[in-house]
Amino acid sequence: MTHQNQNKYKQHVPVLLEPVLKYLDPSSGESYLDLTAGYGGHAKAIVERTGSLTRAVLVDRDQEAVEALRQLFASKEIEIRHEDFLNASLELAAEGRCFDLILADLGVSSLHLDKISRGFSWVEGGSLDMRMDQSQVLTAATIVNTYSEARLADILTRYGEEPKAKQMARAIVNERPITSSEQLAAIAKRAWPGHSRVHPATRTFQALRIAVNDELAQLEKALPIWLELLNPGGRLAIISFHSLEDRLVKKAFSEAAGNRYDAELQLLTKRPVTADRTELVHNPRARSAKLRAAVKTKIREREMP
Repeated sequence: MTHQNQNKYKQHVPVLLEPVLKYLDPSSGESYLDLTAGYGGHAKAIVERTGSLTRAVLVDRDQEAVEALRQLFASKEIEIRHEDFLNASLELAAEGRCFDLILADLGVSSLHLDKISRGFSWVEGGSLDMRMDQSQVLTAATIVNTYSEARLADILTRYGEEPKAKQMARAIVNERPITSSEQLAAIAKRAWPGHSRVHPATRTFQALRIAVNDELAQLEKALPIWLELLNPGGRLAIISFHSLEDRLVKKAFSEAAGNRYDAELQLLTKRPVTADRTELVHNPRARSAKLRAAVKTKIREREMP
């Protein structure tokens, strides 16, 4: 890996690092599972506190992130898995693994947004890719250029909460073929003329990214598995970046917690924790991050006959 790439990875700033450390509260010897390890910002800080390299598992579906993790933890005995968090969770559960600390930092990383070729942003020259796992076939270009108008409208409504979903879908179909993120962003601008605090393409790009990577379906399936992977007394922290993710996390936590005898979780955060002013100055992209955390209170028991 080039010196330039090394510097690039060092510039990655993990969001909500201090709150994550506060609520996970890593101690010496504890086991740790990072389901979206990315470029290792959270993992490095947590593993330094646990000191348990052999009891840590780092997961990411992005090959570039996996390579960065292998460089960051070079010569250290740490397990790194290249797969999405749902498959990794299923495999770890099947292996009977359990952890004291589990972290999931959802969404797309700053380095993904900054790399034009990945297509996550609407800057000039971007391609319509949006794959977190570059080995998969489905891309944003496939959805934009081949899906029906009705299916596009459904994706924009469901995953982007786009008020003008039908209008956007119709414009996309009429403009085909669409070959760049810049071209797609221009369509969104025409649908939303005038100035706005939020870029008019934000909801469209969010919807396509979620659809390409099957993000919400994977999260919904993975959440109950993460509870199974927690040791009693283990802590789970999840960072989300939009309301659709946060609703799923809130629902799963609420269903497993509560003032009842069989509650499996105790909430550590009554409401989502967000970045403070100091962090926002140094890392503006943290403004949409929301952290929820909980501790496992008991082992799930089978219902008595």
